[in-house]
Amino acid sequence: MATAIVQNGGPLLTRENHLPLKSYASVAAENDDSVSSHGAEIFTGEGEDTSNASPHRNLHTRPKSVETNGSLKDGKTEKVVVERYVDKEGEHLVSLGPVQELEEKKPFTARRRNSELLSGRKAGARWERSHIRFAPLSVPIKRRLQTLLVLAHTLSIAGLLAAFFFLCSIPLFWPILLPYIIFILFSNAGESGTLRHRSNFLRSLPIWSLFASYYPARLHRSEPLPPTRKYIFGYHPHGIISHGAFAAFATEALGFSQLFPGITNTLLTLDSNFRVPFYRDYALAMGLASVSRESCENLLSKGGQNGEGMGRAITIVVGGAAESLDAQPGLLKLVLRKRKGFVKLAIRTGADLVPTLAFGENDLYDQVDPEQHPFIHKGQLVVKKLFGFTVPLFHARGVFNYDYGMMPYRRPVNVVVGKPIKVQYASEPKEAYVNEIHERYIQELERIWGAWKDEFAWDRKSELEIVE
Repeated sequence: MATAIVQNGGPLLTRENHLPLKSYASVAAENDDSVSSHGAEIFTGEGEDTSNASPHRNLHTRPKSVETNGSLKDGKTEKVVVERYVDKEGEHLVSLGPVQELEEKKPFTARRRNSELLSGRKAGARWERSHIRFAPLSVPIKRRLQTLLVLAHTLSIAGLLAAFFFLCSIPLFWPILLPYIIFILFSNAGESGTLRHRSNFLRSLPIWSLFASYYPARLHRSEPLPPTRKYIFGYHPHGIISHGAFAAFATEALGFSQLFPGITNTLLTLDSNFRVPFYRDYALAMGLASVSRESCENLLSKGGQNGEGMGRAITIVVGGAAESLDAQPGLLKLVLRKRKGFVKLAIRTGADLVPTLAFGENDLYDQVDPEQHPFIHKGQLVVKKLFGFTVPLFHARGVFNYDYGMMPYRRPVNVVVGKPIKVQYASEPKEAYVNEIHERYIQELERIWGAWKDEFAWDRKSELEIVE
């Protein structure tokens, strides 16, 4: 479908877009000269509210007119957003993401009463002094739907597994479930690299718009990536559940295909997730794959534009579960110093490395502070050493309150994709070259942090720290 954007009566951009136009930006900034690098442009249909600029951004927001071909619904155009950010050194990001509509709040005006009445205790004062802040009943339906989508994602494994056991309790389904269990035990769909179960329809559903706008989340591009190369996106930090990675790389909610046209990205997760009944089918449909070495090599050497992986990309959460123990709001500690396996993988497959830093990922949950509870932290480290996984003790908000629960806080997540580091292919990587690429990778992460920390981490408690 051809989409044409008109600025001041003249054509600004025309290109082919194979995804349906949604409330996210359906155009990227291929023509950088046509948009000012000092602000954000929010394109909306007639009568839409564009008063969602963050109070921490020094940006100028102005409406633009939009004309579309074949994308009108009831005489109105859907929202199209193209944002520009400029740092102190003139570097700029091109960003796509959902539009957050702020609720109108009327200012409270205190009126002085001339009264000699003596009042007793205020009814309900104890309830108002409660440590738990409950959500009001008058929450807009949009925010309720956002909460529902994030809750469904957070409980997806537990919910689908519970559905499986419920069906197991019904003998009528046993002839179907027994072969299914045998099939998933021996299936290699998560490692094959064919992506035959991937559903672009499911990844592009408008419901992911609600998921991403809950925080809200944004995806930012430092520079375009040509689709004639292979890529390994290194995502940092892991956080507790990596909500930002799912929104940016497992769905089209933040416009990955518009920012990086021609590139098919696959978010990687634990191989054990593809042995969980029902959830493995959901994960495969969302385009997820195993993080095993075999899976990574298959994804970067099969398919693509030339049948050998050109135009393919994978996203690895490099810090892994070990990094989740350091996920504290306002802090950014990356488990990276000794992790070089992904660099060797890039050299063996000839894939360029793309450092990616998610500002705000660690702010979504509160966790037990290891300095205040050293014995608990030591127990977590023992579990990690013995069993290979971690058990972070965390909490955030609930569905009906703002203080206690397993739901993430509504805090912004800004996923910044850095500049690619070109890698030369070698079947047997030399240690010196691995160390060189690894050091350049760390330098790019530090550059991203230095350039955008004042914009996206203005309330930080400390600077970026590379550990282990």
